[in-house]
Amino acid sequence: MLDKIYDAATVEPKIAQKWDVADAFRAGANARPGAETFTIVIPPPNVTGSLHMGHALNNTLQDIMVRFERMRGKDVFWQPGMDHAGIATQMVVERRLAERQLPDRHSMGREAFIEKVWEWKAESGGVIFQQLKRLGASCDWSRERFTMDEGLSKAVLEVFVTLYRQGLIYRDKRLVNWDPKMLTAISDIEVEQLEVHGNLWYLRYPLEPGITYQHPVAFDEDGKPTEWETRDYLVVATTRPETMLGDTGVAVNPDDERYKAIVGKHVILPIVGRRIPIVADEYPDPTAGTGAVKMTPAHDFNDFDVGKRRRLRVVNVLTPDARITIKDNEDFLEGLDRPAALHGAWEELEGKDRFEARKIIVRIFEEAGLLDKVEPHKHTVPHGDRGGVPIEPRLTEQWFVDNKTLGKPALESVREGRTRFVPRNWENTYFNWLENIEPWCISRQLWWGHQIPAWYGPDGHVFVEKSEEEALQAAIEYYLALEGPWKAWVEDKLENFQPGEILTRDEDVLDTWFSSALWPFSTLGWPDQTPELARYYPTNVLVTGFDIIPFWVVRMMQMGLHFMKDENGRPIEPFETVYIHALVRDKNGQKMSKSKGNVIDPLDLIDEYGADALRFTLTMMAAQGRDVKLDPARIAGYRNFGTKLWNATRFAEMNEVSRNDDFWLNDAKLAVNRWILTELTRAAREITDGITSYRFNEAAGAAYRFIWNLFCDWYLELLKPVFMGTDEAAKAESRACVAFVLDEIYKLLHPMMPFMTEELWAQTAGEDKERGSLLCHAAWPSPDFEDADAAADINWLVDLVSGIRSVRSEMNVPPAAIAPLVVVGANDVTRERLVREDSAIKRLARVGDISLADTAPKGSAQIVLNEATICLPLGSLIDLSAEKARLEKAIAKTEQETARICGKLSNEKFVANANPDVVAAERERLGDLKGQNASLKLALARISDAG
Repeated sequence: MLDKIYDAATVEPKIAQKWDVADAFRAGANARPGAETFTIVIPPPNVTGSLHMGHALNNTLQDIMVRFERMRGKDVFWQPGMDHAGIATQMVVERRLAERQLPDRHSMGREAFIEKVWEWKAESGGVIFQQLKRLGASCDWSRERFTMDEGLSKAVLEVFVTLYRQGLIYRDKRLVNWDPKMLTAISDIEVEQLEVHGNLWYLRYPLEPGITYQHPVAFDEDGKPTEWETRDYLVVATTRPETMLGDTGVAVNPDDERYKAIVGKHVILPIVGRRIPIVADEYPDPTAGTGAVKMTPAHDFNDFDVGKRRRLRVVNVLTPDARITIKDNEDFLEGLDRPAALHGAWEELEGKDRFEARKIIVRIFEEAGLLDKVEPHKHTVPHGDRGGVPIEPRLTEQWFVDNKTLGKPALESVREGRTRFVPRNWENTYFNWLENIEPWCISRQLWWGHQIPAWYGPDGHVFVEKSEEEALQAAIEYYLALEGPWKAWVEDKLENFQPGEILTRDEDVLDTWFSSALWPFSTLGWPDQTPELARYYPTNVLVTGFDIIPFWVVRMMQMGLHFMKDENGRPIEPFETVYIHALVRDKNGQKMSKSKGNVIDPLDLIDEYGADALRFTLTMMAAQGRDVKLDPARIAGYRNFGTKLWNATRFAEMNEVSRNDDFWLNDAKLAVNRWILTELTRAAREITDGITSYRFNEAAGAAYRFIWNLFCDWYLELLKPVFMGTDEAAKAESRACVAFVLDEIYKLLHPMMPFMTEELWAQTAGEDKERGSLLCHAAWPSPDFEDADAAADINWLVDLVSGIRSVRSEMNVPPAAIAPLVVVGANDVTRERLVREDSAIKRLARVGDISLADTAPKGSAQIVLNEATICLPLGSLIDLSAEKARLEKAIAKTEQETARICGKLSNEKFVANANPDVVAAERERLGDLKGQNASLKLALARISDAG
C-alpha cells in the first residue's frame, strides 16, 4: 500500500539513485537496434554557476523532450557539459587566493595560477551538475564534457589554425569593449546597460583665430530663426568630458544650416591646444543637443566609424585601468608645441582616474569661461557585468574572426528553412545580427582559457600553429629563407638553442564563446571522426534563451556550417530547430534581480515543494512568446496536483485495483469505462502534439485536465457505485480499466513529473509482479480506443452536473439543500440520458426529482445544455432579494476598481514614467476584474430571471 502522504524529499533522492545505479540515461544503452536518434546538447552552464530559474526552465523543457523521445523508442543522447567561463572563473580563484592570504596570480606566475584554477575546478567546480540532477535532468552523465578538457582543446586548436590559414582569423587594431577593472576586452553579452543619473556638459570650443559664424538665438512660432548672433566658438555636449583630451574633430550634419559656413574650418581644442577640423557627416542629429558632436575616435564606437569615414586621427588618452596618460603619450603629443599654460593642466591631469579627471576638466573649462551650461541627464552607461565598473571603448590590437564571411551560410540556412526558430519571430533577431554583423573580437587579456596558438618572432612576425614545436619549425624555416641579418641571427641561436629565445607566445586567451561555438560537434570527438560524431550529429533541437542568439546560436551555426560537411561536401547545420524560451519573472511580471530582492532560488522551491511541482509549474506556464510569471503559490497548487494523483492511486489500491494483462480493454462494456478510454486516447494525442510542436504549456494543460478533472474528479467518482455494488463482472472490468489508465497516466505525465511517476510505476506493479522496465524506458502511450457514443453520453453527464454545481455556487445555495430539476425542450437522446444517468445526476448534483416540462418554472435559475434548458427552482432554497443585493454590491465594487485602474492606464504620464512591470501588472489586474465582473453579472441575470 502506498504511504498516506507523498514525501518528495524522501522519494526524489531515492529515484535519482535508482536511475544512477541503472545508468538509465546512457545513449544507445536502451534503444532498439536501428532506432532513430534524438540529440540535444545542453547549453553549457558556467563551471562557477549554480542553478537559477532560467536554468530550471531551460533544462526542464529539454528534459521533457528527452524523456518523451526516449519513451518513443529513439536512441536519445542529451550531452551534458560545462563552460570554463574565463572571466568568472579567474575572478573566483583570485578571490579565493586573497581570502586565504596566498600570493596573487602575478606573484605566483601563469603556470602556477592555472594549476590553482584546476585545483578549484576539481574541488568545487560543477556544483550545478548535482543541482541539475536534483531537478531530474536525464542527461547521459557518463559523457560529461568541459570546454577546457583535452578533446575540446584539440578542437579549438584545429578551428583556430584552420580559420587563420583561410584568412578568416586575423589580428587588427580596433575599438573593443574594455573592462578597466578586469583589464581585458569583453563581449557585448558581458556588458550591462545600467541607467545612471549624470550630467550633460556643454563645452565651448573656440574657433581658430579670425573665424566666426552666425548662430540663431531666437525663433518664430514656426521655428524659423528671427535673431542671430556672431560666434567665434562651437558648443558641444558630452556626458564624458574627460575624453575631450582625445578629440580629433567636431562633426556636424551636412544639412544643418547653422554650421554650413564653417565646415572645413577648425577649432582649437581647449586644454590640449590641438587644431582639429570641423567635418560634415550624417551621424550628428541636428535636433539633438547643439547639433555639433565632439569626435573622440579612440574612445567611442560611433566616433571611430565617423573618424574612419572622415580620416580623423585616433588618439588614446587612457591607460588600461582608465587613467589619463598624456605627458609621454606620443600619439597625443604629435603636432603639439606644449604651450606652457596648458602644460600645467597636463601635469595635474596625468595619472588621474577618469572620473577624477572629469572633475578637473570641468573646473578648468569653468575657470576659462568655456563651460556653456550643465544639465542633469539620465542615461544608460555600459558596465562590465563582472568588474562592475563602466566599460571603456578602447583601441587595442586584438584577434578577430571574419564574421561576415562565416555569417553568409548561417543566414541562408535559416532563410531557406533548413534550421527554424520556434517561436518564429526570433528569426528577426538572428537576421538582424547577421545582416549588421561586425568582426568578432576573440582575444581576452586573461590567463584562464585556451591560450591563443600564436608565437611571435623577434621581428614581430606571427606563426600560428597547433604546438610550440610546430611554430618553432615554421619560424626556423621562415628566417633561414631570408637573406640578411635575421638569417644569421637564427643560425646563431640554433647553435646554442634555449627555449623561448626565438619565439614568444601570445599571452591572450580566447573568448569563452569561441570554444562553446564548437559545442555540438567538439563534444562528440571532432576533429577525430568518432562513431559518436557519425551517429549523433547533427543535433535535433537547441533550447536556449533569446539573449544569447547572437553570442552562441549564431556562432554555432557559423562554425558548424564551416567545419561539418556531408559526404557530398554540403555544409551540415548543427541543429534542425532552435526553441527560444521566455524569461522567468516574479509573480508581478518583474525581472528578477538581486537589487530588487525578488530573486527566487529554484533549490529553495525544490526543498519546499519538490522538483516535480516546480517542473510542472514551469511547463504549465511555458507558453510560446510569453514570459513565465512565477508565483510560489502556483507551485503549491501543482504540488496538490501530484498529491491528487497519489491519492487517486491509493483509492484504486483500496478498491483492489491491479494490473490484469489478460483483460482485453476493447471488450469493456460499461459506458463509463469506454468513455475514459476514449478520453485517454484524446489526451494522449493532445499531450503528444503539444510536446512535438513545442507548446509545452498545452501538453501540461491537457495532462492536467485529463488527470485531475476527468480521471480523478469524474471517473473515480462515477465508479464508486460500481466498487460498492455486487456486480463482480463490472468490478473486474473497472479494476482492469483503472489499472490500465493509471499506467498510461504515469507514462504521459513522466516527462513533466518524472520522480513521482517513476515511484508510482514501481509501487503499483502488483504483488509478485515486476515491471518490465523503469518507467523512463517504458513505451510512450499511443492508445487508439474510440467510442464516440459513450464519450458523448458521459461528457453530457459531466457538463450537466458541472453546470448545476456552478449555478448552486453562484447562487449561494446551501450545500445540503436538495433542489428539484426541471428540463425544458429535451429531445429523445437527452430524455434517454436522464433516465440512464438518473442516480448519478441526483448523487453528484444534489438534486431531487427530475421532471420534464414545456416551460421553465417561475423562480428558477437556468442553464442551456445542447438543445435543452436545465432549470433549478431556487425560490425555496435561497433569499433571492438578499442574494441580488449581494451581487449588486460586488458588481459595484469591481466596477469602481476597474474605473480606477482605467484612469491610471489612460494617463499618458503614468504609462510613460511608471516601471513597465507596474504598468503590465495593472493591465493584468484590469483583465482579471473584467472577468470577475462578467461572472457576477451572469449570476445577477440568473437571479433576476429566477425572481
